[in-house]
Amino acid sequence: MFEFTITSMAESGRSRTGMLKTGHGIVETPVFMPVGTLGTVKALTAEELKEIGVQIILGNTYHLYLRPGCDVIGRFSGLHDFMNWDRPILTDSGGFQVFSLAKLAKIHEEGVTFQSHIDGSKHLLTPEKAVEIQLILGSDIVMCLDDCIQYPSSRTEAETALEHTTNWAKRCKVLWEKQSRNDTALFGIAQGGMFGDLRKKSAESLTDIGFGGYAVGGLSVGEPKPLFYEMADVSLAHLPHNFPKYIMGAGTPEDLVELVGLGADMFDCVLPTRNARNGQLFTRTGNLNISNSRFKFDTGPVDESCSCYTCRNYSRAYLRHLYLARELLVYRLNTIHNICFFINLMRDIRKAIKENRFIEFKKQFYSFRQC
Repeated sequence: MFEFTITSMAESGRSRTGMLKTGHGIVETPVFMPVGTLGTVKALTAEELKEIGVQIILGNTYHLYLRPGCDVIGRFSGLHDFMNWDRPILTDSGGFQVFSLAKLAKIHEEGVTFQSHIDGSKHLLTPEKAVEIQLILGSDIVMCLDDCIQYPSSRTEAETALEHTTNWAKRCKVLWEKQSRNDTALFGIAQGGMFGDLRKKSAESLTDIGFGGYAVGGLSVGEPKPLFYEMADVSLAHLPHNFPKYIMGAGTPEDLVELVGLGADMFDCVLPTRNARNGQLFTRTGNLNISNSRFKFDTGPVDESCSCYTCRNYSRAYLRHLYLARELLVYRLNTIHNICFFINLMRDIRKAIKENRFIEFKKQFYSFRQC
Protein backbone atom coordinates (compact mmCIF):
# COMPACT_ATOMS: atom_id res chain seq x y z
CA MET A 1 0.00 0.00 0.00
CA PHE A 2 1.12 3.57 -0.72
CA GLU A 3 1.63 5.36 2.59
CA PHE A 4 3.00 8.66 3.85
CA THR A 5 4.22 9.06 7.42
CA ILE A 6 5.49 12.27 9.01
CA THR A 7 8.60 11.29 10.96
CA SER A 8 9.57 14.61 12.54
CA MET A 9 8.34 18.19 12.80
CA ALA A 10 10.28 21.37 13.48
CA GLU A 11 9.40 22.96 16.81
CA SER A 12 8.82 26.26 15.01
CA GLY A 13 7.56 26.66 11.47
CA ARG A 14 6.05 24.02 9.21
CA SER A 15 9.12 22.10 8.03
CA ARG A 16 8.93 18.32 8.48
CA THR A 17 10.49 15.05 7.41
CA GLY A 18 8.54 12.05 6.21
CA MET A 19 8.58 8.62 4.59
CA LEU A 20 6.80 7.81 1.34
CA LYS A 21 6.16 4.08 0.99
CA THR A 22 5.68 3.03 -2.65
CA GLY A 23 5.65 -0.16 -4.65
CA HIS A 24 9.26 0.48 -5.66
CA GLY A 25 10.70 1.46 -2.32
CA ILE A 26 10.68 4.07 0.40
CA VAL A 27 11.43 7.75 -0.22
CA GLU A 28 12.60 10.07 2.55
CA THR A 29 11.18 13.57 2.38
CA PRO A 30 11.76 16.44 1.78
CA VAL A 31 12.99 15.13 -1.55
CA PHE A 32 14.18 16.54 -4.86
CA MET A 33 13.22 14.55 -7.96
CA PRO A 34 15.52 14.91 -10.98
CA VAL A 35 13.55 15.26 -14.20
CA GLY A 36 13.77 12.32 -16.60
CA THR A 37 11.55 13.77 -19.31
CA LEU A 38 11.98 11.05 -21.92
CA GLY A 39 12.87 8.16 -19.64
CA THR A 40 16.35 9.46 -18.90
CA VAL A 41 17.86 12.09 -16.65
CA LYS A 42 19.92 13.68 -19.38
CA ALA A 43 23.52 12.42 -19.64
CA LEU A 44 23.27 9.95 -16.71
CA THR A 45 22.53 6.24 -16.40
CA ALA A 46 20.20 4.75 -13.82
CA GLU A 47 23.23 3.29 -12.07
CA GLU A 48 24.87 6.71 -11.79
CA LEU A 49 21.69 8.20 -10.36
CA LYS A 50 21.60 5.51 -7.68
CA GLU A 51 25.26 6.09 -6.82
CA ILE A 52 24.53 9.79 -6.35
CA GLY A 53 21.67 8.91 -4.01
CA VAL A 54 18.62 9.76 -6.11
CA GLN A 55 15.54 8.23 -4.50
CA ILE A 56 12.83 9.02 -7.07
CA ILE A 57 12.72 10.53 -10.55
CA LEU A 58 10.08 12.28 -12.61
CA GLY A 59 8.91 11.13 -16.04
CA ASN A 60 6.82 13.17 -18.45
CA THR A 61 3.49 11.83 -19.69
CA TYR A 62 3.21 14.18 -22.66
CA HIS A 63 6.66 13.41 -24.04
CA LEU A 64 6.59 9.65 -23.39
CA TYR A 65 3.12 9.35 -24.91
CA LEU A 66 4.33 11.01 -28.11
CA ARG A 67 7.74 9.29 -28.18
CA PRO A 68 8.44 6.36 -27.93
CA GLY A 69 4.73 5.77 -27.23
CA CYS A 70 2.72 3.60 -24.87
CA ASP A 71 2.89 0.63 -27.28
CA VAL A 72 6.68 0.52 -26.93
CA ILE A 73 6.85 1.07 -23.18
CA GLY A 74 3.99 -1.40 -22.68
CA ARG A 75 6.21 -4.14 -24.17
CA PHE A 76 8.53 -3.66 -21.21
CA SER A 77 5.75 -3.73 -18.59
CA GLY A 78 6.31 -0.07 -17.89
CA LEU A 79 8.89 2.67 -17.63
CA HIS A 80 10.85 1.07 -14.79
CA ASP A 81 11.95 -1.89 -16.93
CA PHE A 82 12.26 0.21 -20.06
CA MET A 83 14.86 2.53 -18.49
CA ASN A 84 16.31 0.02 -16.00
CA TRP A 85 15.22 2.02 -12.93
CA ASP A 86 13.91 0.00 -9.98
CA ARG A 87 13.17 2.91 -7.66
CA PRO A 88 9.99 5.04 -7.56
CA ILE A 89 8.80 7.14 -10.49
CA LEU A 90 6.40 10.06 -10.44
CA THR A 91 4.90 11.08 -13.77
CA ASP A 92 3.30 14.43 -14.40
CA SER A 93 0.00 14.58 -16.27
CA GLY A 94 1.18 16.41 -19.38
CA GLY A 95 -0.91 19.49 -18.67
CA PHE A 96 2.04 21.86 -18.31
CA GLN A 97 3.70 20.56 -21.50
CA VAL A 98 0.50 21.07 -23.48
CA PHE A 99 0.42 24.62 -22.10
CA SER A 100 4.08 25.31 -22.93
CA LEU A 101 4.94 23.18 -25.98
CA ALA A 102 1.98 21.94 -27.97
CA LYS A 103 0.85 23.70 -31.13
CA LEU A 104 -2.70 25.00 -31.43
CA ALA A 105 -3.77 23.65 -28.05
CA LYS A 106 -7.46 24.10 -27.24
CA ILE A 107 -8.71 23.57 -23.71
CA HIS A 108 -12.34 22.59 -23.20
CA GLU A 109 -14.46 20.76 -20.65
CA GLU A 110 -13.66 17.35 -22.17
CA GLY A 111 -9.90 17.86 -21.96
CA VAL A 112 -7.21 19.33 -24.21
CA THR A 113 -7.00 19.04 -27.99
CA PHE A 114 -3.51 19.73 -29.30
CA GLN A 115 -1.04 19.18 -32.09
CA SER A 116 2.24 17.43 -31.35
CA HIS A 117 5.28 19.70 -31.27
CA ILE A 118 7.16 16.84 -32.97
CA ASP A 119 5.12 16.07 -36.10
CA GLY A 120 1.95 18.14 -35.89
CA SER A 121 -0.30 15.11 -35.31
CA LYS A 122 -3.58 15.83 -33.53
CA HIS A 123 -4.41 14.40 -30.10
CA LEU A 124 -7.09 14.64 -27.42
CA LEU A 125 -5.81 14.39 -23.86
CA THR A 126 -8.68 13.80 -21.45
CA PRO A 127 -8.35 13.37 -17.68
CA GLU A 128 -9.09 9.67 -18.14
CA LYS A 129 -6.48 9.27 -20.85
CA ALA A 130 -3.84 11.07 -18.78
CA VAL A 131 -4.35 8.53 -15.98
CA GLU A 132 -4.47 5.57 -18.39
CA ILE A 133 -1.15 6.59 -19.95
CA GLN A 134 0.50 6.91 -16.54
CA LEU A 135 -0.80 3.50 -15.48
CA ILE A 136 0.70 1.99 -18.65
CA LEU A 137 3.96 3.71 -17.71
CA GLY A 138 3.72 1.96 -14.34
CA SER A 139 4.05 5.17 -12.34
CA ASP A 140 4.23 4.96 -8.57
CA ILE A 141 2.71 8.42 -8.28
CA VAL A 142 0.15 9.47 -10.90
CA MET A 143 -0.79 13.13 -11.37
CA CYS A 144 -4.25 14.41 -12.28
CA LEU A 145 -4.63 16.43 -15.47
CA ASP A 146 -4.77 20.13 -14.66
CA ASP A 147 -5.28 23.39 -16.52
CA CYS A 148 -2.11 25.48 -16.15
CA ILE A 149 -2.43 29.12 -17.16
CA GLN A 150 0.19 31.70 -18.04
CA TYR A 151 1.31 34.69 -16.02
CA PRO A 152 -0.21 37.20 -15.96
CA SER A 153 -3.78 35.93 -16.31
CA SER A 154 -7.07 37.53 -15.38
CA ARG A 155 -9.23 36.39 -12.52
CA THR A 156 -11.79 35.09 -15.02
CA GLU A 157 -9.12 32.96 -16.71
CA ALA A 158 -7.95 31.68 -13.32
CA GLU A 159 -11.53 30.79 -12.31
CA THR A 160 -12.11 28.89 -15.55
CA ALA A 161 -8.85 26.98 -15.19
CA LEU A 162 -9.72 26.16 -11.58
CA GLU A 163 -13.11 24.81 -12.62
CA HIS A 164 -11.50 22.63 -15.28
CA THR A 165 -8.85 21.40 -12.85
CA THR A 166 -11.39 20.47 -10.18
CA ASN A 167 -13.75 18.70 -12.57
CA TRP A 168 -10.87 16.85 -14.22
CA ALA A 169 -9.55 15.79 -10.81
CA LYS A 170 -12.90 14.14 -10.04
CA ARG A 171 -12.83 12.27 -13.35
CA CYS A 172 -9.21 11.20 -12.83
CA LYS A 173 -10.07 9.72 -9.47
CA VAL A 174 -13.00 7.72 -10.85
CA LEU A 175 -10.77 6.14 -13.52
CA TRP A 176 -7.86 5.61 -11.12
CA GLU A 177 -10.04 3.80 -8.58
CA LYS A 178 -11.21 1.40 -11.29
CA GLN A 179 -7.83 0.56 -12.79
CA SER A 180 -4.96 1.29 -10.40
CA ARG A 181 -2.88 -0.94 -8.16
CA ASN A 182 -3.03 -0.30 -4.43
CA ASP A 183 0.70 0.46 -4.30
CA THR A 184 0.25 3.57 -6.48
CA ALA A 185 -1.04 6.98 -5.49
CA LEU A 186 -3.02 9.63 -7.34
CA PHE A 187 -2.13 13.25 -6.55
CA GLY A 188 -4.46 16.18 -7.14
CA ILE A 189 -3.01 19.50 -8.34
CA ALA A 190 -4.07 22.80 -6.80
CA GLN A 191 -4.39 25.76 -9.15
CA GLY A 192 -5.91 29.23 -8.82
CA GLY A 193 -3.47 31.50 -10.62
CA MET A 194 -2.11 34.37 -8.54
CA PHE A 195 -5.27 34.80 -6.47
CA GLY A 196 -5.01 33.70 -2.86
CA ASP A 197 -8.73 33.04 -2.39
CA LEU A 198 -8.81 30.85 -5.50
CA ARG A 199 -5.74 28.96 -4.27
CA LYS A 200 -7.56 28.30 -0.99
CA LYS A 201 -10.71 27.21 -2.83
CA SER A 202 -8.72 24.82 -5.03
CA ALA A 203 -6.93 23.25 -2.08
CA GLU A 204 -10.18 22.75 -0.20
CA SER A 205 -11.97 21.30 -3.24
CA LEU A 206 -9.21 18.76 -3.81
CA THR A 207 -9.22 17.83 -0.14
CA ASP A 208 -12.96 17.15 -0.37
CA ILE A 209 -12.37 14.81 -3.33
CA GLY A 210 -9.56 13.03 -1.49
CA PHE A 211 -6.19 12.03 -2.90
CA GLY A 212 -3.06 10.18 -1.79
CA GLY A 213 -1.09 13.41 -2.04
CA TYR A 214 -1.41 16.98 -3.23
CA ALA A 215 0.61 19.14 -5.59
CA VAL A 216 0.76 22.88 -6.12
CA GLY A 217 0.82 23.74 -9.80
CA GLY A 218 0.74 26.91 -11.87
CA LEU A 219 3.77 28.48 -10.17
CA SER A 220 7.22 29.31 -11.57
CA VAL A 221 5.53 30.58 -14.73
CA GLY A 222 7.19 34.00 -14.72
CA GLU A 223 5.65 35.61 -11.64
CA PRO A 224 7.80 37.72 -9.26
CA LYS A 225 9.48 35.68 -6.56
CA PRO A 226 7.59 37.25 -3.62
CA LEU A 227 4.29 36.41 -5.34
CA PHE A 228 5.51 32.87 -6.01
CA TYR A 229 6.21 32.33 -2.32
CA GLU A 230 2.93 33.96 -1.29
CA MET A 231 0.84 31.68 -3.50
CA ALA A 232 2.84 28.61 -2.46
CA ASP A 233 2.27 29.52 1.19
CA VAL A 234 -1.49 29.89 0.74
CA SER A 235 -1.78 26.59 -1.12
CA LEU A 236 0.38 24.61 1.29
CA ALA A 237 -1.40 26.01 4.34
CA HIS A 238 -4.79 24.81 3.10
CA LEU A 239 -3.77 21.32 1.95
CA PRO A 240 -4.28 18.48 4.47
CA HIS A 241 -1.46 18.12 6.96
CA ASN A 242 -0.97 14.34 6.95
CA PHE A 243 -0.42 13.97 3.20
CA PRO A 244 2.62 14.65 1.01
CA LYS A 245 2.72 18.15 -0.48
CA TYR A 246 4.51 18.67 -3.78
CA ILE A 247 5.54 22.00 -5.32
CA MET A 248 5.81 21.43 -9.06
CA GLY A 249 8.66 23.00 -11.02
CA ALA A 250 10.40 24.75 -8.10
CA GLY A 251 14.11 24.46 -8.58
CA THR A 252 16.61 26.94 -7.19
CA PRO A 253 18.40 25.93 -3.99
CA GLU A 254 16.87 29.00 -2.34
CA ASP A 255 13.39 27.87 -3.44
CA LEU A 256 13.89 24.46 -1.88
CA VAL A 257 15.01 25.89 1.45
CA GLU A 258 12.19 28.44 1.58
CA LEU A 259 9.46 26.02 0.54
CA VAL A 260 10.55 23.33 2.98
CA GLY A 261 10.08 25.98 5.65
CA LEU A 262 6.49 26.41 4.42
CA GLY A 263 5.78 22.69 4.73
CA ALA A 264 6.53 21.33 1.25
CA ASP A 265 7.78 17.74 0.92
CA MET A 266 8.53 17.14 -2.77
CA PHE A 267 10.15 19.12 -5.59
CA ASP A 268 11.21 18.73 -9.21
CA CYS A 269 12.95 20.96 -11.71
CA VAL A 270 15.09 20.76 -14.85
CA LEU A 271 17.43 23.42 -13.45
CA PRO A 272 20.33 21.17 -12.29
CA THR A 273 20.48 19.26 -15.60
CA ARG A 274 19.78 22.19 -17.90
CA ASN A 275 22.29 24.41 -16.14
CA ALA A 276 24.86 21.63 -16.30
CA ARG A 277 24.57 21.54 -20.08
CA ASN A 278 24.98 25.32 -20.15
CA GLY A 279 28.12 25.27 -18.01
CA GLN A 280 26.39 26.61 -14.88
CA LEU A 281 27.42 24.73 -11.75
CA PHE A 282 25.97 24.92 -8.24
CA THR A 283 28.27 25.24 -5.23
CA ARG A 284 27.81 25.87 -1.55
CA THR A 285 28.92 29.49 -1.98
CA GLY A 286 26.89 30.23 -5.10
CA ASN A 287 26.74 29.38 -8.78
CA LEU A 288 29.67 29.51 -11.16
CA ASN A 289 30.04 29.64 -14.93
CA ILE A 290 32.69 27.07 -15.83
CA SER A 291 33.52 28.87 -19.10
CA ASN A 292 34.84 31.87 -17.18
CA SER A 293 38.47 32.66 -18.00
CA ARG A 294 39.43 32.73 -14.31
CA PHE A 295 39.16 28.93 -14.25
CA LYS A 296 41.67 28.37 -17.06
CA PHE A 297 44.48 27.37 -14.70
CA ASP A 298 42.33 26.39 -11.70
CA THR A 299 43.50 23.03 -10.34
CA GLY A 300 40.79 22.78 -7.68
CA PRO A 301 37.45 20.93 -7.84
CA VAL A 302 34.14 22.63 -8.62
CA ASP A 303 33.32 22.74 -4.90
CA GLU A 304 35.82 21.97 -2.13
CA SER A 305 32.98 20.74 0.11
CA CYS A 306 31.57 18.31 -2.49
CA SER A 307 32.51 14.63 -2.64
CA CYS A 308 30.80 13.76 -5.94
CA TYR A 309 32.60 11.77 -8.63
CA THR A 310 33.33 14.93 -10.62
CA CYS A 311 34.81 16.87 -7.70
CA ARG A 312 36.87 13.89 -6.58
CA ASN A 313 38.48 13.41 -9.96
CA TYR A 314 38.43 16.52 -12.14
CA SER A 315 39.52 20.14 -11.91
CA ARG A 316 37.72 23.31 -12.86
CA ALA A 317 40.38 23.88 -15.54
CA TYR A 318 39.64 20.50 -17.13
CA LEU A 319 35.88 21.03 -17.05
CA ARG A 320 36.36 24.46 -18.61
CA HIS A 321 38.47 22.96 -21.38
CA LEU A 322 35.87 20.26 -22.08
CA TYR A 323 33.04 22.78 -22.10
CA LEU A 324 34.75 25.21 -24.47
CA ALA A 325 35.68 22.31 -26.75
CA ARG A 326 32.09 21.02 -26.59
CA GLU A 327 33.31 17.59 -25.57
CA LEU A 328 30.39 15.31 -24.65
CA LEU A 329 32.01 14.20 -21.39
CA VAL A 330 31.48 17.62 -19.86
CA TYR A 331 27.70 17.24 -19.92
CA ARG A 332 27.92 14.05 -17.88
CA LEU A 333 30.47 15.41 -15.40
CA ASN A 334 28.61 18.70 -14.91
CA THR A 335 25.29 16.89 -14.47
CA ILE A 336 26.73 14.48 -11.91
CA HIS A 337 27.91 17.43 -9.85
CA ASN A 338 24.69 19.46 -10.08
CA ILE A 339 22.41 16.52 -9.27
CA CYS A 340 24.68 15.58 -6.37
CA PHE A 341 24.50 19.14 -5.06
CA PHE A 342 20.70 19.03 -4.98
CA ILE A 343 20.55 15.55 -3.44
CA ASN A 344 23.05 16.53 -0.74
CA LEU A 345 21.17 19.78 -0.05
CA MET A 346 17.98 17.82 0.62
CA ARG A 347 19.86 15.32 2.78
CA ASP A 348 21.27 18.17 4.85
CA ILE A 349 17.82 19.76 5.15
CA ARG A 350 16.33 16.50 6.40
CA LYS A 351 19.12 16.13 8.94
CA ALA A 352 18.65 19.69 10.19
CA ILE A 353 14.90 19.20 10.64
CA LYS A 354 15.40 15.94 12.51
CA GLU A 355 17.89 17.65 14.81
CA ASN A 356 15.51 20.63 15.24
CA ARG A 357 17.96 23.16 13.82
CA PHE A 358 16.35 24.04 10.49
CA ILE A 359 16.26 27.77 11.25
CA GLU A 360 19.97 27.67 12.08
CA PHE A 361 20.61 25.67 8.89
CA LYS A 362 18.72 28.23 6.83
CA LYS A 363 20.77 31.13 8.21
CA GLN A 364 24.00 29.24 7.52
CA PHE A 365 22.84 28.33 4.02
CA TYR A 366 22.31 31.98 3.12
CA SER A 367 25.54 33.09 4.75
CA PHE A 368 27.49 30.68 2.52
CA ARG A 369 25.53 31.55 -0.62
CA GLN A 370 26.44 35.22 -0.14
CA CYS A 371 30.17 34.52 0.07
